[in-house]
Amino acid sequence: MEVQTIQKYIHTPPRKLRLVSDMVRSLPPTKALNVLQLTPKMAAKDLVKALQTALANAKQAGMDSEKVFFKKIEINESMKMRRFRAGTRGRVKPYKKRMSHIKIVLTDDLNLKSQMSNVKTAVKLEKKKESMMGDSAVKSKSTERGRTESSK
Repeated sequence: MEVQTIQKYIHTPPRKLRLVSDMVRSLPPTKALNVLQLTPKMAAKDLVKALQTALANAKQAGMDSEKVFFKKIEINESMKMRRFRAGTRGRVKPYKKRMSHIKIVLTDDLNLKSQMSNVKTAVKLEKKKESMMGDSAVKSKSTERGRTESSK
């Protein structure tokens, strides 16, 4: 079963919210809540509110708060408010106040959790193989160049 929470038009830039959300993405939601409450960032307060709402929704749906985990935490960009500062010589210096949307999806499906971890390990192995193959290809090209230049 899945439960989702969406918080819209939060007056914190998505870049700052992503820093905090990446910190707790791999933790269980109850532990993530404790970590966020002790995090000295303003963005953590917004994420705490969203996470508390998500856990309340999970409890309302009859899910055990100890067995749920994050399926997805999305921090999306919302609208930008355009503002201006006065500059020298009567000029205008524009800037944007950015806002965010937070979407948290919690699930208690253990099969999905194992599938997600298997996919992550498969992707890591594939990247490792590609990097190893890329290194050997680069070495072989450099040795070929050395042979052709020395034979001339």
